[in-house]
Amino acid sequence: MIDRPEEADEQWVVPDPPAKPASPTPATTKRRSSDQTSPLPQHRANRPEYVGRFASESVDASHPRAPRTIAEAGIPGGLVEDIFMRWLLGAKRATTSEIGSALALGPSIVQQVADDLRDKGYLEYLGLDGREYRFTLTEAGHAATLERMKISLYASYAPVSVADYDSVVNSQRAVYEVDHARVSELFSDMIVPSALIDKIGFALLNDGAMFLYGPPGTGKTSIAERMRGVFSDPILVPHCIEADGQIVMVFDPVVHRPLEPQPAALDPRWVLCERPLVIVGGELSLEMLDLSYESVAGVYTAPIQLLANNGILVIDDFGRQAITPDEILNRWIVPLSRNVDYLKLNNGAKFTVPFAVKLVVSSNFEPKRLGDDAFLRRLRNKVFVGSCTPEAFDGILVKTAESMGIELADGTAEYLREVAVANIGELRPYVAVDFCDLQRGIARYRDALPMLDRAAVDEVAEIYFGDPDALSSSW
Repeated sequence: MIDRPEEADEQWVVPDPPAKPASPTPATTKRRSSDQTSPLPQHRANRPEYVGRFASESVDASHPRAPRTIAEAGIPGGLVEDIFMRWLLGAKRATTSEIGSALALGPSIVQQVADDLRDKGYLEYLGLDGREYRFTLTEAGHAATLERMKISLYASYAPVSVADYDSVVNSQRAVYEVDHARVSELFSDMIVPSALIDKIGFALLNDGAMFLYGPPGTGKTSIAERMRGVFSDPILVPHCIEADGQIVMVFDPVVHRPLEPQPAALDPRWVLCERPLVIVGGELSLEMLDLSYESVAGVYTAPIQLLANNGILVIDDFGRQAITPDEILNRWIVPLSRNVDYLKLNNGAKFTVPFAVKLVVSSNFEPKRLGDDAFLRRLRNKVFVGSCTPEAFDGILVKTAESMGIELADGTAEYLREVAVANIGELRPYVAVDFCDLQRGIARYRDALPMLDRAAVDEVAEIYFGDPDALSSSW
């Protein structure tokens, strides 16, 4: 994080008249090649007011403030020039504030870059537009930009440095303050035994990963999804970070939920968000755990653990992925023990980032089936989520039926319990939910009021569990 003393408010001002340009000199940055084009998703792309107010309003002392120079921004000047020129090529012409809004940079940095590009003969001043200058690329600047676009097409928010990212993430590591009442509140829409609530609370407070295991359909995924509610404090997420001259996209609108309004004095390269919850299941692959290079735009996308930093990462259906649990362990054995992850660029350069996630693993398998002692030691908080009691099953059935508008006949709960035990050997919450959902569909088909009685249970059971005599019968 960058700490700076309070300074006078920075305003959009008319700069001194630019000097006569020098002869063009080429500028180069090291990035990977790209041969395709593709638009990149942008946050607040249509909000020009997002940038432009800096020290004029109060800001949380822990939040990074907008830099006033490229040196304060902590990123290579050549990279900023490249992004500036690529954006201006598409815009044709623009003012200082328009470029600042598009690149999430303050007026002093925009003016500094514009002056440098003019000195190189790449930029031309078109005169004043109100209190600001309007710019466009010269013929030499146009040609230089096209050449640089062979390397990368990225033309959006300026990145933050890896060092600043590390500092901010480490300062935002989650501190869990929970007790029985707080955890009970998290699962108020579910029927969860008191003993299980306590075990979840212990696992949240303890360091290390959490391992939820038990038969299918006992609510493990639902429990993991509701853990996000333990957080009330927001975090800062950068649009992207810079590592060895490369852009790594971090902010993902699918994962990160921005708060509104954003702090006016916050460095606009950052977005104030809720703590993230990332859930992956059987689709998890080793490629998702490392940087992915997008040749279309010449940028990298972040691995799932980077997206989940300062939040919760859930691996559902653990043990059913195409990759083995041992392969996942081997990839994360260092991050889990040292809270730091090592990422590698295509050019061979490596850099470290914080591993600041609460890892929650959910599986239908017994722990010993998934790995050796070294593996299980890192999943130190093991919570068994088993079948439910008759009272809990009845409660789930009543609550679900009420929410779906289904009438329950007398004795239905007891009969459904008998059917469930006869078919799967125990009571699991999903049976009550699924039977109500299927009966609702049957009622819609018949244009009748949804009702669950013994006859309806038998009809749904034949659909749900299958008819054991079907293969020996005829039409």
